[in-house]
Amino acid sequence: MERSAAERRVADIEERCRTGLDATALHHEILPRLRRVVPTEAAFLATVDPVTLLFTSARAEEPLGGTTAAFLDNEFGREDVNKFTALAQAADPVASLDRATGQDRAASPRYREIMAPLGLGDELRAALVSAGRCWGVLCLHRQDTASGFTERDIALVRALGPHLARALRATAITPPPPDAPSRPSAVGLMLFSRGRRLVSMSPEAEQWLAEFPDTERHGPDRIPVAVLAAAAGPVPSTVRLRGRSGRWLALHTTRAGEQTGVVIEPARPADLGPILLSARGLTPAQSRVAALVARGRSTREMVDELHICAATVQEHLTAVFDKFGVHSRRELVAELLADLAGPP
Repeated sequence: MERSAAERRVADIEERCRTGLDATALHHEILPRLRRVVPTEAAFLATVDPVTLLFTSARAEEPLGGTTAAFLDNEFGREDVNKFTALAQAADPVASLDRATGQDRAASPRYREIMAPLGLGDELRAALVSAGRCWGVLCLHRQDTASGFTERDIALVRALGPHLARALRATAITPPPPDAPSRPSAVGLMLFSRGRRLVSMSPEAEQWLAEFPDTERHGPDRIPVAVLAAAAGPVPSTVRLRGRSGRWLALHTTRAGEQTGVVIEPARPADLGPILLSARGLTPAQSRVAALVARGRSTREMVDELHICAATVQEHLTAVFDKFGVHSRRELVAELLADLAGPP
């Protein structure tokens, strides 16, 4: 039987998610296709650090372009419904504003203060979860009319979410392009006021700005959304992301009197272990076994440390070998070290 137009569009999105696109390409290619499946007035797609859930890159369609800072304030500084952190841990990671508020949109500060002034009404949010971690978030907006997102709309986003999540997860271990720029090595520092206005930026931090993914930047200083998210999030915190060179960088936040400092530096192996293991599709139990292999633990030591039997250790280890495409502990350690080292 011939597929309907809607089914073909869904299949096209699923296919694009399997083609190994980098995060920037996914931003640009998925949103227009998604809007043909679930009609919206505006859409927002962001990648996140799967440990802290702070944004690492983002693309917002108009009229959302100038509201990212306000959305960050709401996400990390206000009580509201359908927070991405809550959706990432929920049994169902997809929810609409109308359903969460019982059709009373004005109960949401996000609606009253950000969306309604833009003429936007119902909002459909999704945490994009794969291998037990959230790798990105999606937000769709409808015009501010009585009709919001339908059960069919929610079901479609729920079905597409895992495909988008796997595509974003894969970007953590995708080789960088051959013409990727070199990466700075010196530590940079940016200071922000309480209102997240840039106060000062070291020359080293200015050099780092070119390393951030080519998505949203804000204000006259063209600050990447990852830096704004770090400054808006809890202190202290760390945001890990792959730079344009393919190497990982880390953003650490700290208090400097009344100001928030964002330190930018090359990511250390200890920062990356949980992300890279999850990016390979390992479960939490498999990740624990792989981490112990990297530390040189024997099967007996794993049994004692994890409080599981030797047969379970071997079962997890076999699954880890399969996901890494290796056949021995030595080969696994070599692959783990290669992931941590990144490109030359």
